[in-house]
Amino acid sequence: MSVSKANIKLVRSLQQKKFRDERGLFVAEGRKCVEELSKAFERVMLFVEGENATAQEIAQMSSLRTPQGVIGVFRKREVEDSTSFGLVVALDGVQDPGNLGTIIRTCDWFGVRRLVCSHDTADCYNPKVVQATMGALARVQVEYVDLVSWLEEIKALNSQPSTLPVYGTLLNGRNLYENGAIAERQQGVIIMGNEGNGISEAVRQHITHPLLIPPYPADAETSESLNVAIATAITLAEFRRGDR
Repeated sequence: MSVSKANIKLVRSLQQKKFRDERGLFVAEGRKCVEELSKAFERVMLFVEGENATAQEIAQMSSLRTPQGVIGVFRKREVEDSTSFGLVVALDGVQDPGNLGTIIRTCDWFGVRRLVCSHDTADCYNPKVVQATMGALARVQVEYVDLVSWLEEIKALNSQPSTLPVYGTLLNGRNLYENGAIAERQQGVIIMGNEGNGISEAVRQHITHPLLIPPYPADAETSESLNVAIATAITLAEFRRGDR
């Protein structure tokens, strides 16, 4: 496939959520990312510098300051409805695309295959998010829900709600590293909150096991909070520590 003006216009339009939603398409850049996503998504276009596109054409389509020479256009996939539970990460208003992309990549590393997001969380098909995932989007299913309603539904599906713990990182939570802080390592929901405001009050009401990532040393003056992507990585590492 050679590059036409229509191709360039289409690819550039997919930098905006409105057109990604209308067309059901998204863009990925870089050979590694495109190869990984091709395993799980239908690829509808592929442009490779030196094969079917010039460096100038790639630059016109790219959203990167330094284009990587390979651009793929993919069809979004349908979210598979599932009531089964392993370990699920839920995001409450995480708005930075870089943070979301890093969280998706972190979930992939720690074997979390389902990521549930509130509607005000960044779009997982935003080019910056896709780039930050480095192809992990192929293995992590991302779905967008009314988070409060979703939490109410999953509690209703469990005849004994206490069997499905809902964790959340809070400043008044229990030390993550204490014995017994994590009730169940294999299944449950881990909620991570907005970069500035943390977990919203409405979502907080559903947390059964509040957790704290303690600073070191405990009485030291430190930053107010951790970056949400870093906090997710620390939390998942502790959940998986006992499963090695």
